[in-house]
Parts: sequence; structure tokens; C-alpha cells
Amino acid sequence: MEWLKVSVYTTAEGIDPVCGRLYDLGITGTEIEDFEDFTDFLENNRQYWDYVDDELIEAKKGETRIIIYISNTADGLETLLDVKNTLSELKSFDTDGKFGRLEIETDTLSEEDWANNWKQYFHPIEIGEKILVCPEWEVKECPERTVFKINPGMTFGTGSHYTTRLCIEQLEKYITPCCLMADLGCGSGILSVISLMLGAAHATAVDIDYNAFDIAYSNAELNNVSRDTYRVLTGNVLTDAELDKTIADRKYDVVCANIVADVIIALLPFAKKIIRQGGIFITSGIIEDRCRDVEAALSENGFDIITKKQDADWVCMVCRSGAKQ
Repeated sequence: MEWLKVSVYTTAEGIDPVCGRLYDLGITGTEIEDFEDFTDFLENNRQYWDYVDDELIEAKKGETRIIIYISNTADGLETLLDVKNTLSELKSFDTDGKFGRLEIETDTLSEEDWANNWKQYFHPIEIGEKILVCPEWEVKECPERTVFKINPGMTFGTGSHYTTRLCIEQLEKYITPCCLMADLGCGSGILSVISLMLGAAHATAVDIDYNAFDIAYSNAELNNVSRDTYRVLTGNVLTDAELDKTIADRKYDVVCANIVADVIIALLPFAKKIIRQGGIFITSGIIEDRCRDVEAALSENGFDIITKKQDADWVCMVCRSGAKQ
């Protein structure tokens, strides 16, 4: 099937009235590109990020637009006509021009292109000495490496980012047969599933994003990892007492947290509680400018830094739990 990608050009003030009109037509799925909204999000969610690429900021600049997808069929074209008519009506009421030009542009997009065009940018990646991360459509035999298969379009954690690679390189060194591993902020489950493939006896993965539950289990299944050895949980360990209790039902030999500095710092008392004495804590997602903050918090929570590695602006720290639990 072919799809029409329809862009409606408006302003930040026009987002709600335009979306309301689209909703009245039965169009509930929208993408919104608005620089003001983007900058507000960054400002109000600083605890979740430390660094934003300049290219991303530039890409977000420009005219506000609302994107919808309509099937390129007779019914779809009728819906497109309804969209044009309702925008014309809205424009007639907007005498001050607060809602922008309220014009549309359309691009034809085949279903195959829509789903798969991005795949040209992701190819097998060798990480460390033991791992080969392969998109599921491009899996190849590699006897000298452990092949981890993934669908990279699902969520954060494909192995292509510096921080994920840094963590995997350290997991190669510290995962041992029969060890217990925990992944705090698991995303796609890449770190926990790879730990099991490297020989861990059991892994617990947790993420605040509820989508991670199905995604991580899907990647585990893709790599023939059984749920008997893998546990995925969702929620906020800092506020959910039951979740805290569930994860802390055992002591872990290796704990990973590949997130951002502020979240890592907040999680350290919990990490200290669940890791065995002498256990390994691997943490990344730390932009270079935040290293001192993280180092101070690690020390306060009884972790001794034994390795620090940097790639581009990102830092990974490997620590040993030295204080009694």
C-alpha cells in the first residue's frame, strides 16, 4: 500500500486547534514538530539528559508542522479533501494569523519505504573482542564472535551509540559463568541479553518505559534467551516500593546503568543495596562535563572506580562495591 505523508504548517498556538480539527475527522495519530515545544521539553526534563547534539537542535528549528499519514486510496483522498476543507474553515476564523499559514504539503511514501528505508543506515557492528551486533535482516555467521540479533527500530540501545559500546566492552571482561546481572534502564535489553549470551546465569532488566517490557523480551527471544534466565520489569525503582523489593530479592554480581548523570546519581543508593560486596558496577551515559559529579556520588555510596574509559564526549566508569552492604 502507498501512503501520503501530509504536513500541515502552523504555529505553536495552532497545534491544539489543528489537532482538534484532525481528531474530529477521525485522525488521532499525529507527529508534531515544534521548536518551542522541543526547547520547553529540554528545559523541563533536564534530569533525563546531559547533552543534545547541535545537529538535532538545528533539525528541530523551522516552521511548526503537524504530520499525518493517509492511505493513497479513494477513501484516503476523500479524507485529504476533508483535511483541506477544515483547514480552510479554521483559517477563515483566524483573522489575526495566529495559527500560521495552515497549508499542507504531501509526499508519497510506500509502506515498504516507510517501514524499511532507515535500515540502510544500520549494519553489523563489531564491539570489543567478542560481540557482533547484527540487525535481524542482515545476520551473518561469525564463529569467532557472539552474534546478538536486534531490531534497531524499536527503542534505545542498538550498540551503535558510544555509551552502549563502552558498556558492552566492559561486560565482556566482568561477566562470568553463573553470575547474576542487573540492568537499570534496560531500553532494548541489549546489555542484559548480551550478558546472558556471555554466560551469566540470570539477568534482571528494568526500565521506567513500559514499552521496554515487550521489546526486551522480544530481543531475548530473537537470540534464543529463555525467560527462565531473564526477568524484565517496568516502573520507577525510586518511587515504587514493590518494584524495589522485587529487584532486591537477590544480590547481583554485575550491575549496569547506562542512562544519564542525574539519574545515575539518584540510583546509586539502590545500586548499592542490590549489589554484592565486591560486585562490579558499570555505568555510562555520562557526558565528560558531568564526570566529577558522578565520581563524587560513587565515592559517597561506597563504590571504588577501577576503570574509566572515554569515547568521544562520553565516559564509562567501572566500579567495585567496597563498602559493606
